[in-house]
Amino acid sequence: MTNTVPWTSNALADLRDCLDLMTVDGTVPGGVIAHGTFDTEPGYLASGVVAPECGDARPGPDTVYDVASLTKVLATWPLVGTSLIGDFTLDTPVRELLSGIAADAPGGRVTVRQILAHTSGLRADTRLDRYRHRPEPLAQLICAEPLIAEPGAGHQYVNRGFILLGLALAHYRCRRLDELAAELWQHLGMTDTTYGPVPRSARVAPTEQRLQGGPRLWGLPHDDNAALLGGVAGHAGVFTTPADLATFATHLLTSHATGGALGRWLTAGMQPQAEIEPGLDRGLAWILADEGRVAYHHGFTGTSLYLAPATGRYLAICTNAVYHHQDNRTRLAPLRALALKAITAEP
Repeated sequence: MTNTVPWTSNALADLRDCLDLMTVDGTVPGGVIAHGTFDTEPGYLASGVVAPECGDARPGPDTVYDVASLTKVLATWPLVGTSLIGDFTLDTPVRELLSGIAADAPGGRVTVRQILAHTSGLRADTRLDRYRHRPEPLAQLICAEPLIAEPGAGHQYVNRGFILLGLALAHYRCRRLDELAAELWQHLGMTDTTYGPVPRSARVAPTEQRLQGGPRLWGLPHDDNAALLGGVAGHAGVFTTPADLATFATHLLTSHATGGALGRWLTAGMQPQAEIEPGLDRGLAWILADEGRVAYHHGFTGTSLYLAPATGRYLAICTNAVYHHQDNRTRLAPLRALALKAITAEP
């Protein structure tokens, strides 16, 4: 059983101060940080407003955020883990989980493991709009594209691999991806997690204004390719709350501590598959830091989720940073670096 390590007041104060500063300087309209250990109730740090469109509504545990690429670890990654039975293994070529894929299709030989580890060699640009009005199924079109690298040769972050994997999951399990995900989330008690679109309200954080003078995206997926797929995709499209992210993290860490199925899958997910850069590796979907003791993932809209199984700690960041800016990697870097420092800090 894991001995949990509580959060220090200094670490939480630093996170709150950073979030407050980002709200004041216009990096984000506001945001929420959920924190805790799997054997304690979650705590929340909040700042700012949901968005000007929502009046003086303050963000909180139940504010709904478009979490973008956190979809990869909230939906696709756990659904793969619950599907690894029979002839479905990590080293199964994706063509075996689909139908109509030509034997010589370059992308068809890419394995589930390589997609999760971002070592598939599939094209890095997603651009599903190029397939408009094509009669072939999307999975066939993706698999038919030439590879840009030999599968397994090295790391390159590729959204279309997770799109393909989402299509494969739906085909293999004979159900829509959003139905499979909803069943998983319901089982975990994540009552506010769903694929979009979601109705506009003061609970839902708007994101980007695509056209000057036009309305913002509000309850609609920010990711263009997820939107082209009706909001349901393996790489993006999920909306959730800080409270549900805390619930998800708690279940993963509790299962890890007790040897449950999801915990064993988290252990598998935290085995290094490829180096991203010195000090950072890619596991199965997750980024691994602190010599493999921390797993985390970011979402382009301004979200992050961090897990530290050895200490039982978790941290989730929810913001709608794309409300103001597109260059989120740079603008959110101080908060994300502080989060990583905080979750690895000694008591």
